[in-house]
Amino acid sequence: MKIIVYAIAKNESKFVSRWYNSMKEADEIYVLDTGSTDDTKEQLEKLGVKVTRKVIEPFRFDVARNLSLDLIPIDADLCVCTDLDEVFESGWRKLLEDNYHGETRVNYNYNWHISETGKPDVSFYLDKIHTRNDYKWTHPVHEVLENINHNETRTTISSIVLNHYPDREKSRANYLPLLELSVKEDPEDDRNMHYLGREYMYYGMYQEAIDTLIKHLSLKRATWHDERCASMRFIGRCYKNLNRVEEAVMWYEKAIKEAPYLRDSYVELAILYYEKEDYEKVYTYLKQALKIKTHEKTYINELFSWNETIYDLLSIACYYLNYLPESLYYIDEALKINPDNDRIKNNKVLIDKVLNKTS
Repeated sequence: MKIIVYAIAKNESKFVSRWYNSMKEADEIYVLDTGSTDDTKEQLEKLGVKVTRKVIEPFRFDVARNLSLDLIPIDADLCVCTDLDEVFESGWRKLLEDNYHGETRVNYNYNWHISETGKPDVSFYLDKIHTRNDYKWTHPVHEVLENINHNETRTTISSIVLNHYPDREKSRANYLPLLELSVKEDPEDDRNMHYLGREYMYYGMYQEAIDTLIKHLSLKRATWHDERCASMRFIGRCYKNLNRVEEAVMWYEKAIKEAPYLRDSYVELAILYYEKEDYEKVYTYLKQALKIKTHEKTYINELFSWNETIYDLLSIACYYLNYLPESLYYIDEALKINPDNDRIKNNKVLIDKVLNKTS
């Protein structure tokens, strides 16, 4: 098999060596440099990567991805698209060769967020391994692979793992205008309507976010419960930030009904009640969240649903409700996940003191 890695890059010099070492199991590596002002191109070329430089104005991710794909010889069997802040776990090529049986596209494990302890806490399947001549990239941002020959077949190879180590300082300034352009180009695309509403929320443009997310929910193609649930949560979050608590609660409850198998809506509503010091409701919703044991492998995963947050807030709620043994149990569970949190450690000391006085 002829396996080619391809990528786009701009000012990624600090990631070059790490990225290359994880990608070098491929037969060849191609990179489209979209205008680096550092030595990204020179570093890549020293390692034997085939680099082409082209500045794209106005910039669009789909255009850049397609130009990088065009660099690959047409006789390649499989193309592997990654970014320079991503790292394959070693042995990925052999796993691909051993488990691939001619499908046009391959799903694999993607650890999008990795905690400081090295534990993946947001993971889902990514699908950027594909045949050479069956695909093109579409959408200005949050670009997706579109099968152009109507012949898509898929396989999932869960043992292939790609880890994401993003540059947290990198600007997202171009995302909002590109998302607005994407929605303008395809106003019926539910995915990018959802992303645009979310981006407005990130920018604190709460009314614009609410209007856009409601529009997402009205689209015919908006049928995926997980994403609909996220739009409802984000509407609730916007209303909360606008101090319109009753409307926030209404939308969080809608989100729970939309996808009762996801923890996120229960936890986010519990956080609202925690801020209002309504500890009975905090206790009720977080206990409901803990009944959900399955961590869905999609990009819609909130960190607060699977880290120490639930146990931390339950411990506080139990303390104020005078469920002291239960409070101690939950604080210990929180510390198992985040043992270095000084506030949680101090809470445990306080709970121990109160329990000793009452015993």
